[in-house]
Amino acid sequence: MPPQEPARRLRSRAVKVGMVSALSVTLVACGSKSTVARCVDRDDAGGRKVVSDYKCDRDDIDDGGSYGQYYWYYGGSVRNGYVSGGSSSRPKGTIKSRSGTTLSRGGFGGRGGGGS
Repeated sequence: MPPQEPARRLRSRAVKVGMVSALSVTLVACGSKSTVARCVDRDDAGGRKVVSDYKCDRDDIDDGGSYGQYYWYYGGSVRNGYVSGGSSSRPKGTIKSRSGTTLSRGGFGGRGGGGS
């Protein structure tokens, strides 16, 4: 009988490539978080009333806010036309409108540019 070859082991290069691929997928998945921005009425006495997005300036998302009557509010949930939870401070990551349009893209090390 001819001698049998020992079972082959994965070479270290193949293991390294597999680990790097897994890490890349993990980083992309973690970096793809998005937050919904809602345009709200600053002067509404009953809280943060959600209004049409066209009333807010899209440039305010990357410029750090608005000082007008309407402003962007990030995250939270809407009930009876008012948003609760969330924040008026811009979060890191991608910002999307209620309809799903990307308003701004965040990334590693800073804020993103204006959205499309």
